[in-house]
Order: sequence, then structure tokens, then C-alpha cells
Amino acid sequence: MTETQKKQERYKATRNVTLTGAIVNALLSIAQLLGGYFAQSQALIADGVHTLSDLASDFVVLFAAKAASKDADEDHPYGHGRFETVATVILGVALGAVAIGIAMNAVGRLMNPEKLLQPQPIALLFVALAIISKEGLYHYTMSVANRVDSKLLKANAWHHRSDAISSVLVAIGVAGSVFFKIPWLDAAAAIVVAVMIFYMGLKLIMDSTMELVDTAWEPEKTDEIKEFIGDIEGVEEMHLLRTRKMGNAVLGDIHVQVNPYLSVSEGHHIAESVITKLRRNFPEMNDITVHIDPEDDEVASLSKTLPNRHDLMVKIYPELQALNIDQAVHNINLHYVRGKIELEIIINAHLPIETITALKEACENLEEVRSLTVLYRMV
Repeated sequence: MTETQKKQERYKATRNVTLTGAIVNALLSIAQLLGGYFAQSQALIADGVHTLSDLASDFVVLFAAKAASKDADEDHPYGHGRFETVATVILGVALGAVAIGIAMNAVGRLMNPEKLLQPQPIALLFVALAIISKEGLYHYTMSVANRVDSKLLKANAWHHRSDAISSVLVAIGVAGSVFFKIPWLDAAAAIVVAVMIFYMGLKLIMDSTMELVDTAWEPEKTDEIKEFIGDIEGVEEMHLLRTRKMGNAVLGDIHVQVNPYLSVSEGHHIAESVITKLRRNFPEMNDITVHIDPEDDEVASLSKTLPNRHDLMVKIYPELQALNIDQAVHNINLHYVRGKIELEIIINAHLPIETITALKEACENLEEVRSLTVLYRMV
């Protein structure tokens, strides 16, 4: 399955489960608000407002899932995964605002006992309906979230679970007020529900903010990646592993050290092998950059001040012309190793030993050259 197909499957699954949740939340919020009004339960009304905020968050999830399902484009070369992250932050902020409103209303009633409501027994029926509905939504949403590996859906699932727990607290508050005639228990339950809502919102904001500032993947996962790459054929060492999260995906930048005398094409083939095997064994990694190094440059790059090919050839070619062998040269390879250049000159004709000796002496007298190897091309 291609990455585009995975995105589309994730979006369709997210859309279906979120629409189901939205329908349930819409019906449930109406039942809770009406039930709380007629049964005189502030805690039940608070829970109804909470459920209404869930309905709003469902639409945020749908928008984010649609946006995140788009492929990378010119304006978003790394894809649209961060839309899910931003939506999760918005969801967290909305929850926090709802929690503060509920708490302030409940505290106001506690400070003014004449405003306390006395719930009726029928309120417990609405609370039981809420607990069953929200726990059912949690299990349904979490099963789909695990199947398509969606952090946004997992956050929404835990949102449903927190709703179910808050409804249990509402049940305790209502039952205490109904059966033990303690009028402030209903308002106290509303405050506890508000605290739980606020905590969940804060957690969503913190987790998503960490992702927005390019927080690395978990240490145990990066250690696993390092060990895995080290076992790939052609890789001598790996260093400078950097990862960052983007929605459901993980982006990685990796420096891989290979034999410094390999050809460019073989080094590129090793890099492609690393990318392919990482994607196969770590499906979360869908954008991987592999930098091929001839030596460990994590601390310092010893060869970065050496001359490039053009500048070196300005010094080498006069020597080839002086020895009258410039027309016999097929190719010249430069190996930048440990702060020096090792030359390989491939020629089409056999040279006298005196010519080779003179050429080696002329090249190795250059400060930046460590050695010269002359190779004959078999044609």
C-alpha cells in the first residue's frame, strides 16, 4: 500500500468513526441538557455542555483529518500532517475554556447556597445513558485509531473515556444529593468534572505543542533505529540521527558512514537500501533523508578546507602535460580521507616506470595530496 493510499484509508476511517461520534454526541447532549434542566441537576447540565463541546471537537477532527490526508505540495513539501497537530491544540484550548466556564458557574452556586439545585431521581437515568454511550464511543474510536495508527483519533478516544469517567462522578454527585439530601454534592461533582476536562485539554495542548517544536521520537525508538541501521550491509557506522514528529508520521535525518573508496553510485545504493528497509520496518517513518559520509564528521570535518576538483586540477594538469601523458588519462578519482586527498589516475596506455615515479613525486609534493595510485584501464 502506497503512502497516499494509507492517508486516504486513515481519512475514511477517521471520517466514519468521527461522524458516528458526532451523531451520538448531538443526541446525547440534547438529552443531558433537557434532562438536567427538568431534573434540576447542575452536574448533569455541566456534563451536557461537556458533551456539546465534544460535538464541536468532532468537527475539528473531521477538518483536520481531511486536511492531513492531502499529499505534499509546493507550499507543504513535507505533507499536511501538522494540521492534525494544530487541530489537537485547538481541541485542547476549547476543552480548557469549557472547563473554566463550568467551574466558575458551580463555584458561584456553592458561594450562594440559595442558587443550589436539588436534583430529581430521574437525573440518574440520563447519567446512566451518558456513561454507556461515552464508554461505547471510547472502545469504538480506540479500535479504529489503533488500526489506522491515528494520534488524533486516539486523543478523541481518550476524550470519550474522560467523558465517561466524568459522568460517573456526576452520578455520584446526583445520587448523593437525591438519596442523602446533600445539596452541594451536585455542584461539587460539576467542579470535579470541570477539573478533569481542564486536565485533558492541558495534556492535549502540551503533547501537541511538543510536536510543533519538532520534538524527537521516543529514545527507545531512536535506539532501535540505530541498532537496525548498523546491521544493514554496506553501513560501517551511523551518527547524527535526528527525528521529529509530524502528525502520525516521523521524519528522520541520518548520517551513514561507508567505505570512503566506494563509487558515488554504490554509496547512493546503500542510502536507498537504508531508506527502503527503514520504511519497511518502521512504517511511521515516511520521510527519510540519508547523508552518506566517507568518515565520521560528527565532531569535525577534516576535509572541508581541501580544494575542490577544479582547483586541484589547476595544479595537476601542468604536471601531466609536462610528462606528455595528459591525452592518455581516462579519469581521475579524488578520495577525501582524513584531511588529505588520495589520487587515483586511470590511464589508457602503459607508462614507463620513470614517468610514473616522476608523476607520483610531483603530486605527493602537493600539501593537500597524501598519495597517488596509477591504474591501467583494460580495453
